[in-house]
Amino acid sequence: MRYADITTRLSGLGGAKWAIHARARALAAAGRDVIELTIGEPDVPTPAALTEVAAAGMRAGRTGYSNGRGEPALVAALAARYSARRGRQIGADQIMCFPGTQTVLYAVLTGLVQAGDEVLMGDPMYATYEGVIAATGAAMVPVPLRPEHGFRMQAADVAARITPRSRVIFLNSPHNPTGAVLTRADIAAIGQLAVAHDLWIVCDEVYEDLVFEGVAFASPLDDPALAERVIVASSISKSHAAPGFRSGWCVAPAEFCQHLLPLSETMLFGNQPFIADMTAAAVAVPSPVAPGMCARFAARADLLVRRLDGVAGLRVHRPEAGMFALIDVRGTGLDSSSFAMDLLEQAGVAVMPGESFGAALHGWVRVALTQPDALIDAACDRIVAHVQASTTQARAVNA
Repeated sequence: MRYADITTRLSGLGGAKWAIHARARALAAAGRDVIELTIGEPDVPTPAALTEVAAAGMRAGRTGYSNGRGEPALVAALAARYSARRGRQIGADQIMCFPGTQTVLYAVLTGLVQAGDEVLMGDPMYATYEGVIAATGAAMVPVPLRPEHGFRMQAADVAARITPRSRVIFLNSPHNPTGAVLTRADIAAIGQLAVAHDLWIVCDEVYEDLVFEGVAFASPLDDPALAERVIVASSISKSHAAPGFRSGWCVAPAEFCQHLLPLSETMLFGNQPFIADMTAAAVAVPSPVAPGMCARFAARADLLVRRLDGVAGLRVHRPEAGMFALIDVRGTGLDSSSFAMDLLEQAGVAVMPGESFGAALHGWVRVALTQPDALIDAACDRIVAHVQASTTQARAVNA
């Protein structure tokens, strides 16, 4: 049978990246003791007050069709939120609502690029980004995010990769998987390139509310000079511990939203009104759960540094935000996929291999900070024992 080219372009860019996570779930289901540190699931339930808003909406009959832009109350709440946070007026005509950030990015990239175009993307990157670009037919151009720069995108690295086919600079700040947060100066320098070469800036800011103490968040939306070319995506999945509700949005120039509206209507024709009611309530006030998550994730990152940094060749990169930390495992002599599978099968600790997030993380693994402190500590015990035993065995073989 015949299939559309998109199925070939996306082959290997979906669930295949999560093979370690799937194997860990299978082992746990079979009775193995597995500490799962693979995915970014918030460590608290969705606030009861928000789920009650959704339930009340369902009871009140808020279960009918919506529209391609978003429920008016939610659109107004988002316009007010971003106007207050960014220090300039954001209108309702600059907001579009979707079922989660992933859908936002798929729609936005579909509206911006096509075959023959290029998207400049930081490497490493979140595992699904390559797929949302490939789906459009455009080419991804990796821009290295270097450890010596704290994994923050550097304008010089972007400039070196701009071609006549470049259309979009794709940012993610706070960044998954590195936890890096772009500075105002970083964004200004990247913004100058976007203006000089007439490029769009797309920025995934889903971790905005999970920035650790002492770190300043900046957004390309802050700069009015970039207003005509910036599109920001976000959701309540992380900030409000509500990933299953699938409620996201983009903030963009009004002209772009008007162009994207037929695509949104063709894809979805709106998301659920009762979830929109919940989201409007969520974004109208500060998140009740984000500060606690920030404190816990930062403390667990510090725990990883204390327990693992320098042990048997391991090096831990402390994040500035988000739910993950990175460990450089190159000192063990293993690539990250081999290290992760070996650690899972022999020690019962599941981490994500760096290659799932781009070639730049060859030799690194990503560790979720979302398990309770005691489990993180127990995982450290297992990792230390595992790498020390592996090092001893390797020395014996080479002796």
